[in-house]
Amino acid sequence: MQLDNLYQEVILDHYKHPENKGLAASYDAQVHHINPSCGDEITLNLTLQGDKVSAISWDGVGCSISQASVSIMSSLMLNKNLEQAQIILDDFMLLMQSKGIGAPDEAILEDAVAFAGVSQYPARIKCALLGWMAFKDASVQAQKKN
Repeated sequence: MQLDNLYQEVILDHYKHPENKGLAASYDAQVHHINPSCGDEITLNLTLQGDKVSAISWDGVGCSISQASVSIMSSLMLNKNLEQAQIILDDFMLLMQSKGIGAPDEAILEDAVAFAGVSQYPARIKCALLGWMAFKDASVQAQKKN
């Protein structure tokens, strides 16, 4: 099986069986992000314990890329401290800016390396980043609250 096919399977699996989907009733920050170019939407709830991500829940509608990306991101960030989360976020941003020629660090990004091919399509990058930007926004808000 080719790597691209494997990556497509990872994305489809997270789209069909999303992790952490379903908004929690309690949270430190809630954000709602929309991709105006395609209509994808994400609402993300974040809870911190000190500087550790103790809970992430989300709900949204959109394409398989946006929904799978937020699913993968939510699993990656759970139980990480904010410094670790920033490293993961920065690595994903570099991957999205690589125009398909980046060499993602699987040790850091885990399943998120599946989006390497997306970076070749500028219109789809916003889809992949939607949940990640929601996390970034929510983490800033949650830190201010705590």
